[in-house]
Amino acid sequence: MRSLRTPHTSATTASSHGRALAFAVGIVCALTGAHAADRVIGRAFATRSEVYAPHAMAATSQPLATQTALYVMKQGGSAVDAAIAADAALGLMEPTGAGMGGDLFAIVWDPKTHKLYGYNGSGRSPKSLSLAEFEKRGLKDIPPLGPLPVSVPGCVDGWFALHDRFGKLPMKNDLAPTIRYAREGFPVSEVIAYYWNASVPRLSRFPGFAEQFTRDGRGPRTGQMWTRPTLADTLQKISDGGRDAFYKGSIAYTIADYMQAQGGYLSYDDLASHHGEWVQPVSTNYRGYDVWELPPNGQGIATLQILNILEGFDFSKIPFDSAQHVHLFVEAKKLAFADRARFYADPEFVKVDVAGLISKDYAAQRRKLISMDKAARVVAPGTPPQLDAGDTVYMTTADSSGMMVSLIQSNYRGMGSGMTPPGLGFILQDRGEMFVLKPGHPNSFAPGKRPFHTIIPAFVTRDGKPWLSFGVMGGAMQPQGHVQILMNLIDYGMNLQEAGDAPRIQHDGTTEPTGQNTPMTDGGEVDLETGFPWETVRALLRMGHSVRYADGPYGGYQAIEVNPNGGWIGASESRKDGQAAGY
Repeated sequence: MRSLRTPHTSATTASSHGRALAFAVGIVCALTGAHAADRVIGRAFATRSEVYAPHAMAATSQPLATQTALYVMKQGGSAVDAAIAADAALGLMEPTGAGMGGDLFAIVWDPKTHKLYGYNGSGRSPKSLSLAEFEKRGLKDIPPLGPLPVSVPGCVDGWFALHDRFGKLPMKNDLAPTIRYAREGFPVSEVIAYYWNASVPRLSRFPGFAEQFTRDGRGPRTGQMWTRPTLADTLQKISDGGRDAFYKGSIAYTIADYMQAQGGYLSYDDLASHHGEWVQPVSTNYRGYDVWELPPNGQGIATLQILNILEGFDFSKIPFDSAQHVHLFVEAKKLAFADRARFYADPEFVKVDVAGLISKDYAAQRRKLISMDKAARVVAPGTPPQLDAGDTVYMTTADSSGMMVSLIQSNYRGMGSGMTPPGLGFILQDRGEMFVLKPGHPNSFAPGKRPFHTIIPAFVTRDGKPWLSFGVMGGAMQPQGHVQILMNLIDYGMNLQEAGDAPRIQHDGTTEPTGQNTPMTDGGEVDLETGFPWETVRALLRMGHSVRYADGPYGGYQAIEVNPNGGWIGASESRKDGQAAGY
């Protein structure tokens, strides 16, 4: 399968393989009279039908989690109940991307008030850890593993905040399916098994990991039945005792004692004082569609910046997968990410001029920097006008009342920091790695501060009505994926499943908000998924782009669209184990 191969191959090698494959396929087509256009779907790339349902829909990256969401809604639960239930299930079934040790963000469409509500469930850095401590250790970057990158996990607080506002069933009903799976077992799916085993050599040195996440020193095989009774016990405590069972009860003491024993700084007080917050989503209009993201400390507004820049080009005259399509996307991304590295941070510590960054006038200024036939090698942040501004799982759910939930949750770097408190069944996140160890930088480490965040849910309305709830997982790929999905839907007329199955672009630059990389001086790398023609690659090389055919990663997409004829349309990422389903 594509995602399990060596990540990068040269364009030349990939091209020769592609020509050989095309020759073989051509022989078959000549013999059978078949070709891609003969498929009912009518696309040149592999895809499948959208999913339709009249009452409710769920799309997650693991089929049993999707079924859990549908089960909860069939019991009378809201889309929020379903999202909580699915997220709990993913923490068990896909610990390579999610779990109670990570953070959570969500956007909810409430059909009663006809409004969107945003929730920022990111945790803060330990109050007892200072920038001086990193300097004393001679560190220039925060390490990705161990105790130092651990920040407060905001996931459980997010569950209860969402549930208190929009839940219909008791929380115990939402958590019960996962508790049962954790005790009785579930079969581990293919992509998850691969990444789980890839993490074992890196994380087994940390106390608690091997005991709770391996059997005989290895992770699960594809299809192997797997239990995690420690996670079942933790979920049962939360089910019985509520939010405070996690942040102020025995779970919090276990986490704090473990972190102290590992030389860490996360304390009981850090956990007990945690709180997420409701935030107002922000938007821009792209060709008649209002695209909504959450404001920083996340990177969602990078999506809006890229769309604003691209809106000035007429893609009805620029074919999909052409060199001009890829070039303009990459150049717009470079400009937005230069701003991302310079300005995005926790607004409680620095002023983030969101309105200025996502304004149309600013986009017009930045658009002028794009050459139509030459790749930029050096890209600097801009000067936005000063305006008054108010590794990961993604899922989306929709219920019979019209409520829609766009939710994303992550441990960061797959399974997280490796810090695995005894008897709890989850790993603590390493999101603190995203801080900069540079005094004066907006994202510089400080006690009690939220780091720059990569996980972003998205939502689209049209004429004030809900149209689409979607997301794309995968670090810096997320805003790039959001833009590509929307271009595929709006500019290129693809349906919901096709928009996710179409071959993707990922620009891998070196301008990052973490301080771990120097500003981009070489133009970065353009990764193209197989499916882009060699003519496009050759033209991009002539423009000065460095191009790689890369098998991944390109993120993980899930989406639910409002069916104009009633009910819902669902789509799920073909590159992962997921499923969109409804009833």
